[in-house]
Amino acid sequence: MKKFFRSFYFAGQGIRYCFAHEQNFKIHLVAALAAILMAQFFNCSANEWMIILLSIGLVISMEMVNTAIERFCDVQQTDFHPQIKIIKDVAAGAVLLTAIAAAVCGAIIFIPKIIHLFNHSSISP
Repeated sequence: MKKFFRSFYFAGQGIRYCFAHEQNFKIHLVAALAAILMAQFFNCSANEWMIILLSIGLVISMEMVNTAIERFCDVQQTDFHPQIKIIKDVAAGAVLLTAIAAAVCGAIIFIPKIIHLFNHSSISP
């Protein structure tokens, strides 16, 4: 059981590392907070919340996997190597595709709500 709880500690250390050292991780967290606040403001449905939270989890997780891959590559090869560049580029591309998919999901959920808000907040003559 002690080993089980230690695994949570080590996972927390990984999250802490990304927060302390990775600019893109912080950017994704800010975007996640904005999405959560918007979901709360617009009173999103349970299904919308699931999509939003899964999207957030996927993007942040992919950013952490990308960081792990980059650090591993840096340990294995300190000089420039074309294969290491490909590995790092592919990992970064995976984060980008996940972030784009999350942004599209967010747009599908939030754009109609924003339009509805502005259409109903204007004063009609």
